[in-house]
Amino acid sequence: MKRTHCISRAVIALSALLALVISSVGQESASPVVPAWSKKAVWYQIFPERFRNGDRRNDPKAADAAVFNREWSISPWTSDWYKLQPWEKKYSDKFYDIVFDRRYGGDFQGIIFKLPYLKELGINAIYFNPIFEANSLHKYNTSNFIHIDHNFGPDPEGDLQIMARENPADPATWQWTSADKLFLAFLAEAHKLGMKVIIDGVFNHVGTDFWAFKDVVHKQESSRYKNWFVIKRWDDPATKDTSEFDYDAWWGVKSLPAFRKDPKLGLVQGPRDHVFEITRRWMAPNGEASDGVDGWRLDVPNEIPHVFWKDWRRLVKGINPEAYIVGEIWDDATPWLQGDEFDAVMNYEFARAVAKFFINKKERISPTQFDSILAHVRRSYPAEVNYGLQNLIDSHDTDRLPSMIINPDRRYDAENSPRWNPNYDVRKPTAEEIRRQKLIVLFQLTYVGAPMIYYGSEAGMWGADDPDDRKPMLWEDLSYEDEVSCPVPNCNRPADKNVFNRDLFDFYRKLIRERIHSDALTLGEFQTRVTEDNQMIYVFERKFQDKIAIVGFNLSDQSRVVSLQLPPGGGEWIDLLNSKRLQAKGETLEISLEPGWGVLITKQN
Repeated sequence: MKRTHCISRAVIALSALLALVISSVGQESASPVVPAWSKKAVWYQIFPERFRNGDRRNDPKAADAAVFNREWSISPWTSDWYKLQPWEKKYSDKFYDIVFDRRYGGDFQGIIFKLPYLKELGINAIYFNPIFEANSLHKYNTSNFIHIDHNFGPDPEGDLQIMARENPADPATWQWTSADKLFLAFLAEAHKLGMKVIIDGVFNHVGTDFWAFKDVVHKQESSRYKNWFVIKRWDDPATKDTSEFDYDAWWGVKSLPAFRKDPKLGLVQGPRDHVFEITRRWMAPNGEASDGVDGWRLDVPNEIPHVFWKDWRRLVKGINPEAYIVGEIWDDATPWLQGDEFDAVMNYEFARAVAKFFINKKERISPTQFDSILAHVRRSYPAEVNYGLQNLIDSHDTDRLPSMIINPDRRYDAENSPRWNPNYDVRKPTAEEIRRQKLIVLFQLTYVGAPMIYYGSEAGMWGADDPDDRKPMLWEDLSYEDEVSCPVPNCNRPADKNVFNRDLFDFYRKLIRERIHSDALTLGEFQTRVTEDNQMIYVFERKFQDKIAIVGFNLSDQSRVVSLQLPPGGGEWIDLLNSKRLQAKGETLEISLEPGWGVLITKQN
């Protein structure tokens, strides 16, 4: 940005350091640089409450789940998902009335126990859904950013006692609970295994149990935290049986009161300072950035003014220049990706394009249309940013990939559940549908950007949108009940065996290994080679220096042959997906594509 010439030399001299900072920020904005490790990341998203129960002594109790005055118990990990437990039947015969009260006891001891599983799969980066203190299963209703949820650690009662002795507004009083220490131990183990870890930052809103909001509810206009929130109406003490108290909440959801915004700071001073303090706490526990989290995934960041994220980024990068910041932006994210806010976003535009091309049947787009959508997204962002985007297909906010395939031609993330649509098919995928999942995974793991796998996709899990996408993780060492129950009346479904899919796991592992060890697939430039709409053929190339990978897809029901022009030298090539050797004829390589399948070809050294 060009500076005005009317600034005096004296001011310039006194502000030299500030000018350097502003200049560096400007350069960063002009040429964003994402953390080098993020380009080679293969992400794995973990929903902590549903990943693994490693310590039954910390299982939630009814009060932890905010269930009062009725029978409740922990849910069996391996039970038929839609089957109501005895205590549930006493409350309601409707699955979606009761399922959100379930807890299965996932914790950090279970995650530590299964780190070797993630290492075997080839994962080198983990994203956690919220892990801070909250009474919900998802924990987007934070009650305390200072501590890991007490049911995720080994001493829930002791942790609550520690919290009770603290003043949440005074960092000098903050201590480390057993859950905090276990999480830090997890970080150390993950880092030893070469895994980066990012956590969910939910800074737009909190839960009604958040300590500052509870103070406002209790003290009303006398609360020192009243300006942290937008209070639309105070309670009238004259009406003892009625509460007139009202406030702004995220999308009007009263369980999620929103922080007050400020045009100059983004968030008003109080919550802004608090968020900055807990950011320091978790990024540099005991002052060591190497012992902290490696970055943040930001929930609904579009709800907070840009100025906050610019300031917060400077804090984050000041603690750890290689920290990764990724935002949950569902559409075009250009304003956030100029180098002064986020490094990347969850690439939902990628996910929607994949669904339209690989999953839809009646409304499938052509290879040319698919390629055009992808090119538009790449052109929208700085070139460097594309390599760090989180390329996901499904998440905790969508139906699972296999269930998308079972239920094609539906708008992405729109009423894709029997909760809203009784025609949604909840069955297990067939062998043919799993084959289509593999084809999609081939694309996800070879395209530009960092692929993100939702927990259990590699194990064969299926499920409709929330809450059915949040089933307990499917493990090979556990025996599960068949899924035979239905969530809604008049549901016709088969009895589905719920078993770990070793073949699918091995497929994911193979492709992850090929990606991680290929500079072409992680760092390579992208070039479209074939878009044959009549034959539904799509072929692209990834190239880094002299390393080349060719990836092809045949979405038709017939075998196809594609001829590709190669650089001088010809030679032998290998199809890593199908374990075949190919010999170039001069500078031409003929590729055979099976119906509904693909290839991953590299030059044989």
